[in-house]
Amino acid sequence: MSYIRIPCTFMRGGTSKALVFRRGDLPDDTGLWADIFRKAMGSPDPNGRQLNGMGGGISSLSKVCVVGPPSRDDADIDYSFFQIGVTDDLVDESGNCGNMSSAMGPFALDEGLVTHAGGDEATVRIHNTNTSKIIRARFPVLDGRAAVAGTQTLDGVAGSGAPIKLEFLEPGGAGTGKLLPARGETVSQLEVPGLGTIEVTMIDAANPCVFLEPATVGKAGTEHPEALEADTEFGAAIEAIRRAAAVSMGIAATAEEAGRLPSIPKAAMVCAPKDYQTLSGTTVSADDHDICVRMVSIGKPHRATPLTGGLCLGVAARTPGTLPARVARLSNGAIRIGHPSGTLDVDARVETRDDGPYAVHGAVYRTARRLFEGHVLIPAASAA
Repeated sequence: MSYIRIPCTFMRGGTSKALVFRRGDLPDDTGLWADIFRKAMGSPDPNGRQLNGMGGGISSLSKVCVVGPPSRDDADIDYSFFQIGVTDDLVDESGNCGNMSSAMGPFALDEGLVTHAGGDEATVRIHNTNTSKIIRARFPVLDGRAAVAGTQTLDGVAGSGAPIKLEFLEPGGAGTGKLLPARGETVSQLEVPGLGTIEVTMIDAANPCVFLEPATVGKAGTEHPEALEADTEFGAAIEAIRRAAAVSMGIAATAEEAGRLPSIPKAAMVCAPKDYQTLSGTTVSADDHDICVRMVSIGKPHRATPLTGGLCLGVAARTPGTLPARVARLSNGAIRIGHPSGTLDVDARVETRDDGPYAVHGAVYRTARRLFEGHVLIPAASAA
C-alpha cells in the first residue's frame, strides 16, 4: 500500500496535544479533510486506543489544528480546530480548543507565517474560524523563534515552559451569538428527561457551557474523573442535561440533533471551594482555590479543566446572578479554579450594560512546545 505524505507538526498546547497542519499543505477540497484527519489520528478505534494513528485514546489527545493566512484584517492568522472522535467517526468543528490555541502563535512564528518586529516578545492575533473570535497571544521570543524554556508551570503537565498569555477578546457568544443564550437568563429551570426540572446556568463565552450544582446529580463535586466515568447513571444524566441545554441555547433543534454535536455545550458541576485530592495525590485545600469544577466534554470527565471551559467559568463567575457567581469566592484578582489535576488561574472582565452583562475579555497563561515535525502518512486510498 502506498502513502500520501503530508507535512505536519505535533504540538502540545496547554494540557492538550494535536497534529498541526499548514492550510496550504492540505487539499484545496476541504471535503477530503475529515477522512485524512481520522486516518492520521487512528479513528475510529473500537478499542479506544488509536494505536493505528497519532491519537492518545482520550479527547484531549485526539485533536487537529489547521493554520493559514488571515481572512480578516484584524488578524495575523486563521486557525481552525477539529475534535476527532476516538471510538466513532466524529470530526467536529463546532467549537474551539483553548489549550491548543496557546500553540498557534508560536507555531505561526516558527513557520514564518508571521514576522517578528523585534524585541523579546511577540504578539500574534489569531482568528479562530470555529467561533469567529479573535485571540491575542503574547509570548517571549529567543533568536527570532518562540521561546520554549521558562518558569511557567501548569497543573497536569510535567516540567515548566515559557509563558504564553492568551487574551480572548469579546468572548461572549462564541457558539450561539449571545452571552446568555437561554432567553437572557442567568439561572434557568431546565426540563431534563429522567431528571425533571433542574436549576442550571447556560452561558456562552469562548465556548458554550452548562453549569449545575453537584447535588443535582447526586455528587459532591470533588470526585476523580475515573470514578465519574465508571458511573454510567451519572454519564447518562450529564448527557441528558447537556442535550437539553443545547436545545435551550439554540445550538440544536432537538435532543437527537444535540447528540450529534457532542463537543458543545460542555457540561460541568461547580461548587464552593473544599478540600480534595488531585490525581497525583496532593491536597488542594479550600483556601487554595475560589471555585471547584468537574467538567465533562465529548462524554468524558476531564482530567484538567479545558481552557475554553475554564474561561467560560471565569466569565460566568463574574456575571452576577449565575450559579458559579453564587458559589465562588471572588476578589479583584484572578479566579483560581480547582480541578482534578490542581488549579487553573483565569482572569475575566464582565461589564453591566444597558442590554445586560457583556464579557469584555478573558485571559489565561499556558505553555506549549513542538514535540516533533515531519510528515504524517495517510494510506493513499483513504485520501483519494
